[in-house]
Amino acid sequence: MSSGKSIATSIQRHIVLAASILALSGCAGVTELVRDVITGLADIDVSGVTDFFGGGKVELSPEQTAQLAKIPPARALWRNVTEESQAAVFSLVFEKDAVYAASTEGRLFRFNPVSGKEEGSTDTKRRLSGGIGTGEGLLLVGTFKGEVLAYDRENGKLLWTAQVSSEVLSPPRAAGGMVVVRAGDGRIFGLEAVNGKRKWVYQGATPSLTVRSFAGALISGSTVYAGFAGGKMVTINLANGAAGWEAAVARPRGATELERIADITSLPVIDEQQVCAVAYQGRVACFEIGTGNQIWAKDVSSNAGLAMDSHYIYVSENRGNLSAYDKRDGTSIWKQELLNGLKLSPPLLHGNHVVVGDSQGHVNIIKSDNGAMVARSAGDESAIVTSPVSLPNGFVVQTRKGGVFAFAL
Repeated sequence: MSSGKSIATSIQRHIVLAASILALSGCAGVTELVRDVITGLADIDVSGVTDFFGGGKVELSPEQTAQLAKIPPARALWRNVTEESQAAVFSLVFEKDAVYAASTEGRLFRFNPVSGKEEGSTDTKRRLSGGIGTGEGLLLVGTFKGEVLAYDRENGKLLWTAQVSSEVLSPPRAAGGMVVVRAGDGRIFGLEAVNGKRKWVYQGATPSLTVRSFAGALISGSTVYAGFAGGKMVTINLANGAAGWEAAVARPRGATELERIADITSLPVIDEQQVCAVAYQGRVACFEIGTGNQIWAKDVSSNAGLAMDSHYIYVSENRGNLSAYDKRDGTSIWKQELLNGLKLSPPLLHGNHVVVGDSQGHVNIIKSDNGAMVARSAGDESAIVTSPVSLPNGFVVQTRKGGVFAFAL
């Protein structure tokens, strides 16, 4: 009885938070954020509910609609389907000549990257909440009950399971003999890749109000990079979980706790010299890898994320704009505003183009040097929330309805 009361109280608190954030962000309906802040707290039916990170009806202006209609389509390569996701966000993976996908109902799929033909599937017999992650020869997924499942990438055999503190909303990642898992309560776990044994746990300070995040953590060399609620980015030693430097991507500001939400809800990006991250209701900022000293920062709000090449940083902004900044000093290079009003996926860099999905289920191909949109194609009219994934001859996306679509550039 007490456990049920606790869950109900938690759901009620998160629903109030969802409605308040929607009022601040200008979204049209309460349901757009409610699912993302309550899903996983209990076994509840969320069918038909759209989400803050990629759903809801959007009305484009007549001028936008007319301009977008003139853009030629991208060449379709193939399509397939998994299962509709009502309560989780899944990322595709291309590795070792196969595209891997997952679904809430517990299935792992393997597709041929050239033909799109399904070459195999595995039933995990669990409700999945996050994945797919790879590394160390593993396929990694998580469940609403905080289970981490590791499968052999070659034969699909379950190798081990591990338990973390709460639901796993993002793909676990493996490197250097370790699996790094981020739990829904913000804790980051280091597990041994060979058997799933817990080696360390990192827990940062968490504000009383946060936005539900599917960000996970980035592994680069011997270091884990992660953004947190409140706008902080931290580095963690991959081998032992020791904290390194901490930097402020964004500083909460405003009169109320809701206005002061400045969470990092996407993965950082990194090169040989700097690591950059962006915060919701905050900034995009870059820091020196070794010291954490800030190089530059710009006021930008994004819950989707960013990408980086040798010249620019590309940010999928909350209002639907895709912007490019000089990675050296943050100078604005260009801004593509044709998608203003839509919610964008994290950007993918592919050759000389940037690819983003949107909340209407389109893929948008944009030139990286000047921001010109050169192609736009529809999937199944459901939101593309996670980043497109590069293929040797193009890219592939997964929609909220479970559609898997591959396109050529």
